[in-house]
Amino acid sequence: MLLWLTLRCSRSIAPQVCGLGPAAAARRLSAAEAFAACEGSLLRPLPGLDLPPCLPDNLSRSPTRITTLPNGLRVATEDVPGPSACIGFFVDSGSIYESGETTGVSHLLERMAFKDTKHRSHLNIVSELELAGGNVGASASREQMVYSYDTLKGYMPEALEILIDCMRNPLFLQEEVERQLVLAREEVNELQKNPEKFLHEQLNLVGYSGALANPLIAPEDALARINDKIIQKFYHENFTADRVVLAASGVDHEHLLGYADLLLKDWHKGTPMEKPKSTYVGGDSRHRADSDMTHVALAFEVPGGWLQERDATIMTVIQTLMGGGGSFSSGGPGKGMHSRLYRRVLNKYHLVDSFSAFNNVYDSSGLFGIYLTTPSDFVAKAVDIAVSELIAVATPGEVTEVELQRAKNSTISSVLMNLESRVVVAEDIGRQLLSYGCRKPIDYFLQCMEEITLDDVATFARKMLATQPTMASWGNVDKVPPYEFICKRLQ
Repeated sequence: MLLWLTLRCSRSIAPQVCGLGPAAAARRLSAAEAFAACEGSLLRPLPGLDLPPCLPDNLSRSPTRITTLPNGLRVATEDVPGPSACIGFFVDSGSIYESGETTGVSHLLERMAFKDTKHRSHLNIVSELELAGGNVGASASREQMVYSYDTLKGYMPEALEILIDCMRNPLFLQEEVERQLVLAREEVNELQKNPEKFLHEQLNLVGYSGALANPLIAPEDALARINDKIIQKFYHENFTADRVVLAASGVDHEHLLGYADLLLKDWHKGTPMEKPKSTYVGGDSRHRADSDMTHVALAFEVPGGWLQERDATIMTVIQTLMGGGGSFSSGGPGKGMHSRLYRRVLNKYHLVDSFSAFNNVYDSSGLFGIYLTTPSDFVAKAVDIAVSELIAVATPGEVTEVELQRAKNSTISSVLMNLESRVVVAEDIGRQLLSYGCRKPIDYFLQCMEEITLDDVATFARKMLATQPTMASWGNVDKVPPYEFICKRLQ
């Protein structure tokens, strides 16, 4: 379309304007006529060219197909048109399963992904990825670990074989572990200089007792203790077939199942393990740092987490409703300007550098709150504003029907756009199977959003604010209001 407009503009320039003589003008006109003839031919297919059939006007999503192997490993796919595919292993393992000597191992496992295996060196793996043009990644969270491979469909057999080799046959060589420990220490030091990431980690450490309070970023004392034997022990105890999902987007189910059955059927099945318990307690964490700005994260529990599907859906809409962001939007004018925190806070209080709603949600619990950054002299006022905004959402009549409908439309739009990505689809399949035991159709969640009412928003917000607050701050924390003040303000 852009090329067509460019060519059209070039034809509209008169020869006299360009300073061309009569002969050149004649040549220019004949070229334009020739182009017009070519332009007309674009409406007709080239002779002898076989065109693929057009997609129907209404194209429904392919169903998610799930097969459980005899050892408990689940294979799940959703076929998507297009030349590329994404394959991923999703493991029911994370920092909640760590204790004692294994503290911090999940952090190291993420860093040790796609290193030396029984059949390949790290260099061989990198070389094969470069030849295929593939993109691999690994991420660790408190409840799940993900290993993914994004590539062209034609390379799917090779991609699956490499992914399985890295998942099932890691060596965890001590010299490589030592290299990653050095890098992990640097990451821990950098964490102290990243207030937002640091505070989100602190919220869990002080807001929970039990498994969810386990650190996701390995602490210094753990890094001094971890070695190859500890990593191997944790890996063999937690990476068992019955706790693994192989999820793929853009892959034929029977095709993938044939390879998976051949290469994964002998993966050992572990003993049944109950998910470690956590209790939300609330609390306060303050970290002094030399900075002109003070950062504060104020959060409350989301009871039930993802497993309370309707409440989780309401929470997602409330986050969009509250919105917020930075005082300067790099996305251009208008980005987020209809959200409540943007209109009621960022546009009104110019000392506020950032002010936005956030959530960290797990299977059976979660955190929802406001993250803010202001100069130290304004932080007490900013925290009071944050409390007021949360109370307002919980007060009947404060949120209008127009605001709610806008938030629902925006959330639905965001969900549907994300699901255009094959990587997101594969992740959605894998994570839902680990959390729910099945893949719920997108129409189910969209229907839940459509049914949300103003009463639902106020009721959920009141239930959330009835829990103990959790607050974490970074910077000149002496001017952050006392924790007891927050508790009394909410009574």
